[in-house]
Amino acid sequence: MNGPHDLGGQMGFGPVAPEPNEPVFHSDWEKRALGLTLSCGAFGYWNIDESRHARESIPPADYLAASYYEIWMRGLETLLVRHGFATGEELTTGRSLLQGTAPKRVLKADMVPGVLAKGGPCDRPLDMQPRFAVGEGVRTKNFNPTTHTRLPRYARAKAGVIEAVQGSFVFPDDNAHGKGENPQWLYTVTFEGSEIWGEGADPTLTVCIDAWESYLERL
Repeated sequence: MNGPHDLGGQMGFGPVAPEPNEPVFHSDWEKRALGLTLSCGAFGYWNIDESRHARESIPPADYLAASYYEIWMRGLETLLVRHGFATGEELTTGRSLLQGTAPKRVLKADMVPGVLAKGGPCDRPLDMQPRFAVGEGVRTKNFNPTTHTRLPRYARAKAGVIEAVQGSFVFPDDNAHGKGENPQWLYTVTFEGSEIWGEGADPTLTVCIDAWESYLERL
């Protein structure tokens, strides 16, 4: 979808200003936000792609005014309400008022190291060969879905070259909306800076993105 999370190439938002020696967390509530997001994700009712889409769906003014972990918490609230774990009133009052959905599993403290070490691999085998090869010219499709996509807005309808075939992975555009994992081949595609930003772009710049097969067409 097109939203405030997808800022590549847009003007008017000021320069990127990295924070020197930035701490992992700026305050204790951010630690809790991370812990809540991970523990609720372990309930087994949504996946990482649905979680990302929940954050992307925050109204633009609210999204741009929020900090990183505020965005995480607002996305989590959406998921908890959507899947019946809490109501909007319960989130506002901070009190349990109804019997909500029962988790499929509960992440206990002693389980955390093992769960984090295992991660969430999303590579999946495919019995078909990649459609594109390294060195081949491709063009990204031009679409503007209201649903989730991992193709950046600034890289749509752009010509590039396949730099690498990364393997086959869960297709997030479907997985975010309960349509199954539907794995596809994933490619690294390189674009000239001028292709992305047009006349006046730094001629020494290139941009690389990872793109699923259905995002691409042959030149």
